[in-house]
Amino acid sequence: MALFTFGEIIDLAIMVLGLGYIFMGSMQRPRTVESYLQASRFDWQGFQWAILITAPAIVLHELAHKFVAMFFGLLATFHASYFGLGLGIFLRVIQSPFIIFVPGYVSIQGASHLEAAITAFVGPGTNLLLFAIAWFTLHHARRLTFRQKFLWQATKQINLFLFFFNMIPIPPFDGFTVVAGLISVLTS
Repeated sequence: MALFTFGEIIDLAIMVLGLGYIFMGSMQRPRTVESYLQASRFDWQGFQWAILITAPAIVLHELAHKFVAMFFGLLATFHASYFGLGLGIFLRVIQSPFIIFVPGYVSIQGASHLEAAITAFVGPGTNLLLFAIAWFTLHHARRLTFRQKFLWQATKQINLFLFFFNMIPIPPFDGFTVVAGLISVLTS
């Protein structure tokens, strides 16, 4: 079985590009005077910076779901959420003060209650691990540049937010699947 289908690769690319566009205004990178003077209509550097900060958190979260499900022998397919990405783009265009959307998801078939709970937890668990790596780097790395500190700080914040947000125990969040799966295992 292949790790990814062609459709999944296309969906990952679309999701990453969508994330870059949605967050390029809210994830301001440190700028130089030169970057202000060379400003163009579309902020390509801001777009790249937003991808650098947001994509690893979300892509690794979704891939953790997929790979753990595959480890259990389950059929797992990544999908970009075109509605969710469209909603995020719409909220950015109207300059909404908050942006809440689902950029992608993994559909998993045939999971037991325990497999579903574990598979649901590894996505937010990955965000918690990325938070810990960023925290450790900020507290123990020597000679980080201002941009590196900024990147690690943003990485730390987004991953902690994603962990808690995804662990909310109401549908359709991962936290609901974790709690429901564990309750089913404990009561059966």
